[in-house]
Amino acid sequence: MRLVQYTDAAGNRAVGLVAEDGNHLHPLAGVSTVFELANRAIATGTPLADLARAAATEERVDYDALLKAGQVLPPLDHPEPSRMLVTGTGLTHIGSAAARNKMHQLTHGDDADESDSMKIFKMGIAGGKPAPGQLGVQPEWFFKGVGTCVVRPGDALPLPAFALAGAEEAEIVGLYLVGPDGAPFRIGYALGNEYSDHVTEAKNYLYLAHSKLRSCSFGPELLVGELPEEVRGTSRIRRDGAVVWEEEFLSGEKHMSHSIANLEHYHFRYPMHRRPGDLHAYFFGAAVMSFASGVATQAGDEFEVSAPVFGKALRNRMEQVADEGLVTVRAL
Repeated sequence: MRLVQYTDAAGNRAVGLVAEDGNHLHPLAGVSTVFELANRAIATGTPLADLARAAATEERVDYDALLKAGQVLPPLDHPEPSRMLVTGTGLTHIGSAAARNKMHQLTHGDDADESDSMKIFKMGIAGGKPAPGQLGVQPEWFFKGVGTCVVRPGDALPLPAFALAGAEEAEIVGLYLVGPDGAPFRIGYALGNEYSDHVTEAKNYLYLAHSKLRSCSFGPELLVGELPEEVRGTSRIRRDGAVVWEEEFLSGEKHMSHSIANLEHYHFRYPMHRRPGDLHAYFFGAAVMSFASGVATQAGDEFEVSAPVFGKALRNRMEQVADEGLVTVRAL
């Protein structure tokens, strides 16, 4: 089952169940947001998928027309954007270490010492998939922002004037709601473009935190239920309509060095991440990236992330924004 959030012709918010043809939506009666639906599922103890099926109408809305008109929203958001924490982890995929190590070599040379990235990747290979009930090794983790950094599908990803670069990271995103008792619930998964500044990151790994403080996008569809063991997708860049880079990515636990349960434990073990009513968008890491292939992106490039299991592709164009100059703080 896949769900989409959108605004109708009158500007009202709505949630639609993706029809079998993938090109139409069945609006959910009495539901205006996935946040509302997820809270109802927790309150009633009813699986979210059952609630969605029961609320789905026979009406058919043209999904492609909504995308073209820019009316499709991220598949999950919070009425108070500051209460949606956007975070992520890296070096979680079998191919991710090679991509990260290429970044390290491009900056520091082939003879550089083994990077910290490679060391933590090896730790994940050795202990990232513990047996049920067992504690695995801790993954890498980073803070990306709050709900205000999430760009809707189809909208532009801003390239700050201070950024040294901007490029895609095709990932799967876990989407969560913390219940009234502080217990986290997984709502589902979405395709994501984590969008980072790899040039800044490659200068020094301690700049990783700065390189991640950028916008991002996920969607357009929310996959409800379990993630397939294997997810095959494609990440590509278009420039002036022509594809300038394209690569297949492999995800799902079959291609990951950490189990999703292990990643979730290390994220939600912190009490501050279990505040009732908060949402979490957690990027699970990228297996391929254009920067590792030596591609230099430009303002105007369109990033596209697609995988059949997630329905429609996620597309966003990179847009240069004006220099805000020196930020100064005034004393009160």
